[in-house]
Amino acid sequence: MIERSSLLAAIRVRLAESPVVALLGARQVGKTTLAQQVAAAWAGPAVVLDLERADVREAMRVTPEKLLGEGKGLVIVDEVQRAPEVFERLRPLCDAPGREAVFLLLGSASWDLIRGVSESLAGRIQLVDVPGLSLPESGGAEQDRLWFRGGFPRAYLAASGAAWERWMEGFTRTFLERDIPGLGSRVAPDALGRFWRMLAHFHGQTWNAAELARSMDVSVTAVNHYRDLLAGTYMVRVLPPWFENLGKRLVKSPKVYLRDSGILHHLLGLGGMLELQTHPRLGASWEGFALEQTLIAQGEREAYFYGTQRGAELDLLLLRRGLRWGFEFKCSEAPRTTRSMQVALEDLRLEHLWVIYPGALRYALAERITALPLREIHTLELTRPPAAGTGGLAGARPEA
Repeated sequence: MIERSSLLAAIRVRLAESPVVALLGARQVGKTTLAQQVAAAWAGPAVVLDLERADVREAMRVTPEKLLGEGKGLVIVDEVQRAPEVFERLRPLCDAPGREAVFLLLGSASWDLIRGVSESLAGRIQLVDVPGLSLPESGGAEQDRLWFRGGFPRAYLAASGAAWERWMEGFTRTFLERDIPGLGSRVAPDALGRFWRMLAHFHGQTWNAAELARSMDVSVTAVNHYRDLLAGTYMVRVLPPWFENLGKRLVKSPKVYLRDSGILHHLLGLGGMLELQTHPRLGASWEGFALEQTLIAQGEREAYFYGTQRGAELDLLLLRRGLRWGFEFKCSEAPRTTRSMQVALEDLRLEHLWVIYPGALRYALAERITALPLREIHTLELTRPPAAGTGGLAGARPEA
């Protein structure tokens, strides 16, 4: 069992503040385990309504008031996307003066994909994103294992490489054949699976729907729909471009990544770290993995990439409290500054630019540019400019 103390603390704080808390993340990412741990420590009664079970779904459809309205203590509703009517039923319960329950909802799809969900719980619900495992959870010494196997706990903890491959095969097949149809989608599993595998080869690139549509011999509308399905089920990240009137022609299409590096490697047909190290998508794989770890550490809000038509680019731009921070992800043991970094630093008026790499030494590359090991990304506190002459170190918390 991997302890996920920071997520548990976030859930408990929100349950104390709101009548409804939702845990959102991909299937098999650990939401149910977290909910069980919260329930085990809950001072009062706790009940679990698993909507994967047909009898529970039917009871929710016929007598939702009895299941939800008579609940006391902690009421956990797992796979809430299977019964969208839950949201409508919860609204009056949240406002009831005699309410004796708080509700913990677990969902594997964004609200945008769930038919019938409205904004009825606005002001009554708090959200907790549940990502894959982070480096602090797995341990910095296990960076390569987490990079290759990905952040799904069962995949990461698989007893062998062959067991990891079997888990990945079962997960992807079940996702395509059961989970997607369970959302009401009529997309053929074979078509979506083919798109998913093809997208692995475009991982980290600017979205080009026309090229993918030609490759699959389908319409642009279809590939956009496939992308949105995978994004809405937390399989794909669509990173938006940053727009600003800089007097330059900017890239206006988003970049697309497979969120889990293990899924990426499985779809690319890789069997181990040695194969990855000689694969032409090695740099793109590192970029996606480091991007996800950075967003787990620093939060997903106000995250963009920056690119110009002339080739200047910044992998990640984060806006925090009025300050702009840049990140480049380099799969190199000794990264160096580039002209593109200098252009982004000046164009975007960055407070600092961090070059995230797989090594172990943090060092200054240039004024306002610092090479930072990925395992230290969780130590950064992006709330103030680094002090002059510190090589960027004032922008980070001291190591424990």
